[in-house]
Amino acid sequence: MYTSGVERPSSLQRSSKMKSFITNTLSDFFFEYETPRQVLVRNRRVAVVCRLIQLGVLAYIIGWVFIYEKGYQSSDTAVGSVLTKMKGVGYTNVTGEERIWDVADYVFPVQGDSSFVVMTNYIMTKGQKIEKCSEPPNSKNRCSSDADCEGRSERTGDGHMTGKCLVNTTKMCEVLAWCPVEDDGSIPDPALLMSAENFTLFIKNTINFPAYGVTRCNLVEGIDNQYIKSCLYDPKTAPLCPIFRLGDLVQMSGFNFAAIAKVGGAIGIIIDWTCNLDHDQSDCKPIYSFHGLYGNPDEADTARASVGYNFRYAKHYMEDKQEKRTLLKVFGIRFDIIVRSVARKFDIIPTLTAIGSGVGIFGVATVVCDLILLYLLPKREFYNNMKFKVTETMEKEPLDEFKSEKEVSKKHSEEVLVHHEAPLSET
Repeated sequence: MYTSGVERPSSLQRSSKMKSFITNTLSDFFFEYETPRQVLVRNRRVAVVCRLIQLGVLAYIIGWVFIYEKGYQSSDTAVGSVLTKMKGVGYTNVTGEERIWDVADYVFPVQGDSSFVVMTNYIMTKGQKIEKCSEPPNSKNRCSSDADCEGRSERTGDGHMTGKCLVNTTKMCEVLAWCPVEDDGSIPDPALLMSAENFTLFIKNTINFPAYGVTRCNLVEGIDNQYIKSCLYDPKTAPLCPIFRLGDLVQMSGFNFAAIAKVGGAIGIIIDWTCNLDHDQSDCKPIYSFHGLYGNPDEADTARASVGYNFRYAKHYMEDKQEKRTLLKVFGIRFDIIVRSVARKFDIIPTLTAIGSGVGIFGVATVVCDLILLYLLPKREFYNNMKFKVTETMEKEPLDEFKSEKEVSKKHSEEVLVHHEAPLSET
């Protein structure tokens, strides 16, 4: 009974200390603020270096991040489609045979894709049918006996060799092929469809920026049916007209029409949509540019391989119950329409991110100046002692179970005379 009476006051005391410990801890957490100690160094050279670095960082944030890179805006790329339509009629007269060529004849494919070919020159082989005949004179399959024409198909040949050498006539191998075989050793010069220079191309391009719900078309405000009937693209007088003359396209891409029309080539048409949606949507307009991809006659290497652009296609028909065809080797200009788009609009998230990263970069000035003070200046040991406060090892007091080290530290601090140090200066 006596022992129990002695322990009861100790238990109450422990409970009171625990409550005091919890109260002090919460009070320190909510009502105390800690900040790092700063040392003011009056050194002109270090101060100038610090301000120059900060000025450079500030110029980077304002000039590059905000003005050039538009760091205060979010961006989106567009989805869209391109429709094309050619107009123009061509006329040819080859060995007295007159012919008219319209859109259905000289545009491949005819559906109006963003990539298409306009025929400017051709080699036509009429009345071909499957039979046995000699290979053309410009073929590599020359022979002196039937042994040179064993039954096989050459990759660059015109048909399947029958094993017979036409020694008495052409001295070429006989083949089973579409006869007469094509002779493309001579390309018409000048191009047969030089009139293609005056053909016109109409481009309709519609884009949508899904992030902003904005849809734009290259038929912008002010372009109506009446304007389209009379306009023709010009980079200075009519930069928004969607109708282009082929001769002008070739010239603006840096090519010569007569040269590229003979053997063919490729031209890229770039439609650039760079829009700032912080302004009115009507200011979002396309900019056209033209680039020659291949077919430049001014290239120095005249022996280069695969000059120009060409392909073959055939028109099949029946005559006297026999299948025949007309084969055309087409030389043309390939047009590739490429749409590049980006829209920007103010957004608070990238703005705060840009500002935060810029403020963080300001810390570079502090790091550089500390390196100069602590390692480069003659008085580096003095500055090192002033920046870093070194304390002697303090003999710890025995801690109560609920007495924090912070409280013990406060008790020792009361025993230390606190004095105000004057700012460091360069002497």
